[in-house]
Amino acid sequence: MEMKKRIHLELRNRTPSDVKELVLDNCRSHDGELEGLTDEFEELEFLSTINVGLTTVAHLPKLTKLKKLELSDNRISGGLEVLAAKCPNLTHLNLSGNKIKDLSTIEPLKELESLKSLDLFNCEVTNLNEYRDNVFKLLPHLTYLDGYDLCDKEAPDSDAEVYAEGLDGDDDDDDDVDEEDEEVAPVDDDDDEGEEDEDEGNEEEEDDLSGDEKPDSEEDDDDLNDREVDDGEDEDGEEEQGQKRKRELDEEEEEEDD
Repeated sequence: MEMKKRIHLELRNRTPSDVKELVLDNCRSHDGELEGLTDEFEELEFLSTINVGLTTVAHLPKLTKLKKLELSDNRISGGLEVLAAKCPNLTHLNLSGNKIKDLSTIEPLKELESLKSLDLFNCEVTNLNEYRDNVFKLLPHLTYLDGYDLCDKEAPDSDAEVYAEGLDGDDDDDDDVDEEDEEVAPVDDDDDEGEEDEDEGNEEEEDDLSGDEKPDSEEDDDDLNDREVDDGEDEDGEEEQGQKRKRELDEEEEEEDD
């Protein structure tokens, strides 16, 4: 894809002054020029032009707020002195995979007083004797060279992560607020289980009442009725025995009279 078309797609409904990050990797540049990239991108803080066929940075627009510049895998061999004028606030510069052969080529970078990280991987200059020591002497304000400091201590974060943290820092508070709004009070599972147990207990009690067993009051009534029936039967039996005894006495008197 041509670089000008990529820039147009990146803009979409935005104006150049709204853009803080622009990635043009693997686009085709026109004779090493960054077509479509102008001074209007005045708020740009991150620019990536990896493998776009650049031979020089002379055609860069003035980007005074640019902090990170990715130029790896191009064909740049010199002309770095223009960076101090065009991008004076650079903190990270990646020149890996370019045609930089000697220390004199990177000497102009000492004018970039804010530069903290420089990458020269796969450049011929890295094959020089005491390459690292000499670069740190040449650029005393530099903290990391190829990802390590002067004591061979690795940088805590990659360049991309450091830059991303800087861009996202202002949005962290808003994200926290949104997360708090979306939080829902947790449901107490113990309470739900307690309610379920109570419901089951009530159901069991209802089943007991609806079964064959009768309430105590009903059983008492049945016992009372049984006793009344028994008492009635006893009274009838005594009456019959009395009548029978009377008949026997009458018969004995008749026999005595005779």
